[in-house]
Amino acid sequence: MRHVPSIALAALAASLAGCTVGPDYNAPAPGVPQTWSEAVPGSEAASATAWWRGFGDEQLETLITTALDDNIDVQIAVARLTEAEARITSQRAANWPSVDASADASATGDISGDAASSTGAGLGAALGFVPDVFGGRRRQIEQVEAAAAARRFDIEDVKRVTAASIAERYIELRRSRARLGLLTTSLELQQQTLDIVRQRAEAGLSADLDVQRAASDLARTRAQRGSLDIAEARALHDLAILTGAVPGTLGLEPAADTAIPDYSDPVAPGVPADLLRRRADLQAAERDLAAASAAIGVATAGLYPAFSIPGSITADLGSADRLVGDTVARIGAAVDVPVFDGGRRRAGVDIAEARAEQALLAYRQTLLEAVGEVEDALVSIRAVEARTAELERAVTASEQAFDQLDALYREGLASFIDILDAQRTLIDSRESLLDSQADHALAVIALHRALGAPVDPALTSGT
Repeated sequence: MRHVPSIALAALAASLAGCTVGPDYNAPAPGVPQTWSEAVPGSEAASATAWWRGFGDEQLETLITTALDDNIDVQIAVARLTEAEARITSQRAANWPSVDASADASATGDISGDAASSTGAGLGAALGFVPDVFGGRRRQIEQVEAAAAARRFDIEDVKRVTAASIAERYIELRRSRARLGLLTTSLELQQQTLDIVRQRAEAGLSADLDVQRAASDLARTRAQRGSLDIAEARALHDLAILTGAVPGTLGLEPAADTAIPDYSDPVAPGVPADLLRRRADLQAAERDLAAASAAIGVATAGLYPAFSIPGSITADLGSADRLVGDTVARIGAAVDVPVFDGGRRRAGVDIAEARAEQALLAYRQTLLEAVGEVEDALVSIRAVEARTAELERAVTASEQAFDQLDALYREGLASFIDILDAQRTLIDSRESLLDSQADHALAVIALHRALGAPVDPALTSGT
């Protein structure tokens, strides 16, 4: 540490007070296409409300509302924001002088009684101030403020993902329960077929092989119940975890309507640039990039001299024979000039620049993935809607074919292989239609997740 005259130091500090080293941050250009490759009709006004209400399902609304308050990931994100805001307070406090007070008291005496005893007391205060000459602390404040803003967006993003995850798991739950209902219908149909075949076999009109084939189909269909029970339990357990409950304690009674919930009005995707204001993860990545840019200035400031102004005040409060003591004040100035550190400070700047480059690449990657998620969802919606329409026609045709063949078989005018194939086709068509309906609901959820649709009408980007 090297000391210089305080007047010269004050003049130098005043002349450099407006200096802030390091790059000034500029938000990166988004670089996204002008339009989406797919178009989905819908109303932009639908985004003004919580998007999941489009399913018109009270159980789903209750689950998501609960999760937005009780989900563990949301609570972790809130705690991280609290930490980030405390860092802002800590960094801003460094701009103020520090004052530390001290007090002491003493007493002396001779236990032999030959010398007089005396007492004394004193107060002291140590003062310290480090002027932010090159703007290192200003960059630190920029850094922690940008990081805190990123953590705020993290909360909104966790809620975005949580709401979509709840909806996805709920649709999977409804799919499992609908498949269980369809399984019951299929088993009844196959049991009727088996009963007819047995009657015909007993009358000598059908071979025993036909009975075995019908019984085999019935057993194979009945075996599906185990996997469907597992899928239902897993969906319930996932929903419990997402809502902050213990798995196994979430009781959701099956809905009276066994059909997969259908979304009433998909939201128009707008243009790709809208993602920058909708997607909280993009906004968080941009703020992380701003924080990394400010960190370059923090590291750069370490290359320059550091100034400090120490001071102290001490007061002797006197003793028994002297009521008034002395008061002494001292103030000085010091400068710490980097001379040689083996390249440590320069390496710190290189590290900060490399981290900023990583943050920029992470932002671009997040943006590309967001655009890709929307494109995937748009393609899925279009393809699944076309598939569902074809499967609806297939189910209708399969039902008519089975009814006709069933009537012909009862009269002995159709073979058992024909009725068995028609039965299998009908069951497969019904299962495929149900899965397609569930896939459509999942594609709609994926679109809202990808677009960054708000989970609360009060939430707006940038707040």
